Amino acid sequence: MNYLARYLLLPLFLAGSIATAQAAEAPASDLYDQLKTNKVVRVGTEGTYAPFSFHDTKKDNLLTGFDVELAREVFKRLGIETVEFVEAPWDGLIAGVDAGRYDVVVNQVGITPERQEKYDFSQPYISAPMVLITHADNDSIKQLSDIKDKKAAQTLTSNFGKKAVALGAELVSVDGFAQAIDLLISKRADVTLNDRLSFFDFKKQKPDAPVKIVASDTEAADSGILVKKGNPALLAAINKALDEIKADGTYAKISEQFFGVDVSKP
Repeated sequence: MNYLARYLLLPLFLAGSIATAQAAEAPASDLYDQLKTNKVVRVGTEGTYAPFSFHDTKKDNLLTGFDVELAREVFKRLGIETVEFVEAPWDGLIAGVDAGRYDVVVNQVGITPERQEKYDFSQPYISAPMVLITHADNDSIKQLSDIKDKKAAQTLTSNFGKKAVALGAELVSVDGFAQAIDLLISKRADVTLNDRLSFFDFKKQKPDAPVKIVASDTEAADSGILVKKGNPALLAAINKALDEIKADGTYAKISEQFFGVDVSKP
């Protein structure tokens, strides 16, 4: 190659090298940018976990619940016009984010150190103490330590399921709270560990159901909106929206709709 050719090609080579270096240094696009552009967010949820995510048979089987309505409000405030809910069983719900089936999960996902290693969470949007539930005529189980060697109806990968295993219970796999209660009523399981708010909602709907709370855990479980790591702008926007929802009374309104009380208060 002659001198003139080298001279003419050198600026092109340098420009290409600089562009390549800049591209390598530039951060990957945050998911928030994509959501704002498309005006659509896909939210993973169970759809079978009243009062958080369920189908209301009195309203044309509409998907609703505390988590569902909170998610709709959060993303509306982010300027995202369409919230598409993708339903999945609990045991595969979080994995759906990795598979790209949806963008976030809003379904009472407990914030744990193990999950925080792989995912990011919003600030806690609800806290609920775990309770021990038995059949109404079961007088042999009175405290958490009594569930050793007992059959506990639990979703296998939930915090409640892990707690039951730690206490020595034999797990009976269920898809959600409703199935766990059915197993208790039919006496195919001895206990279930679940959150107090779900139990209160169930008893509100079926006050005569033969189940009871016999003990409560001293620690409440915090739940947050799960986001795949590497999306700080989306996470910050979600937290800002949650702050606004709590400050302007919207949170209390949604809470009272499903629980009869403002659950943001102790």
